[in-house]
Amino acid sequence: MDYNHENQQKMINCVRKFYSQMNMDYERELPNLMLMARPLFNKKNFLVIEMPFKDKEIGALCYKSDFFGYTFLNSALPKVNVNFALGHEIYHIFYQQESFKKKIELYMNEHYFRYDEELSANLFAGILLMPDPSFQLVFRKFENEKDGRDTEVTLIAKLMSVFEVPYMAVVIRCYELGLLPDGDVLERLLKVDNIEIEKEFSRLWLNDEILKPTKRDDYKRLEQLVRTVGRDCKNKEILKEDAIQKVLENMGKIYNEIRG
Repeated sequence: MDYNHENQQKMINCVRKFYSQMNMDYERELPNLMLMARPLFNKKNFLVIEMPFKDKEIGALCYKSDFFGYTFLNSALPKVNVNFALGHEIYHIFYQQESFKKKIELYMNEHYFRYDEELSANLFAGILLMPDPSFQLVFRKFENEKDGRDTEVTLIAKLMSVFEVPYMAVVIRCYELGLLPDGDVLERLLKVDNIEIEKEFSRLWLNDEILKPTKRDDYKRLEQLVRTVGRDCKNKEILKEDAIQKVLENMGKIYNEIRG
């Protein structure tokens, strides 16, 4: 939290810049980050691909070749986690101070590493997905509507539903903005498990689909894209058919190893 407070303004500036690049207003919540951000990924020669991984500890995987980059998001995780992983990877691809040290980099799901770039990426994702003006406005609305059965967990669940982000990301954002007290409230929030969150979603009639994995698999789209590009290269006599088939074969092997 100390790191977040010290670097808050720096990340807000990055997020404002990214909103501007998407022709969006930072003062409002961001609808469908994937749709809004994809054109910027394309300009950067990055493809964003969703597919279910065998390993559910991995939130995302980035691969950077000499010409193209690929961001694989783990759709075996709940939708809220995929959204946060996307925000996290946006920081690495667009704003990381140092370029990729390796061709492949991993984002471990819900792990807040003690590395500055990882902390920065998490801070950026939180601000990107829960911009200060609209987040505080919605928080105050829900706080004013509390009845006798509602608790701080109720507030967090409603905020999760509005911004479609993980439970812990909402808790951290609340404390970054000074919206909740320390002490017993924080201790209670840190002990909440997935079952309690699901029960609160059910009680409030919230859309619990965001707590479930979509299992979306974009591999066929990726394969078709490679076939199309390969065909163009073949027509221009840049590549031969056997080279294209070798690429597709290698892709299939990697896909079968990763997919859950």
